[in-house]
Amino acid sequence: MFLVDSHCHLDSLNYDNQSLKDVLAKANEHAVKHCLSVATTLSGYQSMRTWLAPYFGQISLSCGVHPLNLQDETFDLDLFKNLAQDEHVVALGETGLDYYYQQDHIQVQQAAFAAHIRLGRELQKPVIVHTRQAKDDTLAILKDENVHSGVLHCFTEDLDTAKKLLDLGLYISFSGIVTFKNAESIREVARFVPLDRLLIETDSPYLAPVPYRGKENQPAHVRQVAEYLAVLKQQPVEIIAEKTTENFCHLFGVRL
Repeated sequence: MFLVDSHCHLDSLNYDNQSLKDVLAKANEHAVKHCLSVATTLSGYQSMRTWLAPYFGQISLSCGVHPLNLQDETFDLDLFKNLAQDEHVVALGETGLDYYYQQDHIQVQQAAFAAHIRLGRELQKPVIVHTRQAKDDTLAILKDENVHSGVLHCFTEDLDTAKKLLDLGLYISFSGIVTFKNAESIREVARFVPLDRLLIETDSPYLAPVPYRGKENQPAHVRQVAEYLAVLKQQPVEIIAEKTTENFCHLFGVRL
């Protein structure tokens, strides 16, 4: 079995008592054999790329600026374009809109989101989309900017939003949240999403699935997400692994 963690933040894990080699070995023991490590700032991407370079066989990268990190540093579009052309960058982001935590620079968020989508269209690379309490604007910008391809990561929206994202050609990714007791509305969406548009992720070090909730999440735990979805969709976990890995390779242009 071959699983992929399609969204994690390897540079944010706690390495006081473990190494990156340990994290990847543990993932491999759970059949998680590839990870997409996602940037949240351009400077963070540059540091992450240097650090992860010895593991490029097991790791792919994204490059972009999270909507909640736009005030951390200047969003240099020329630098972004230059960095994003790296062969190991398979996606742009994570980008998107977050009106839950930040409402005083909504126009800045929207402009940066649109810039990610335009560059994705130019480079023929997918965008990794974050949205929170901003689904209408998120959908509108994706449509208005004619998004090339992408994924709504860590899905927490409703079925109607999922249908509109699928209509736009996007993939939908589920994290450990789908295992939470109060997440029945997300489980409804998970049952609905076709196997050929489904991805799985950890978003580690956040959002550890049951039974690890409250602990640091790790790429290894994407297996719990796969096993949970297998039950929801009444499919063998091997099928979930096969389809989500195929989807990952197709969306991100990765050969595994």
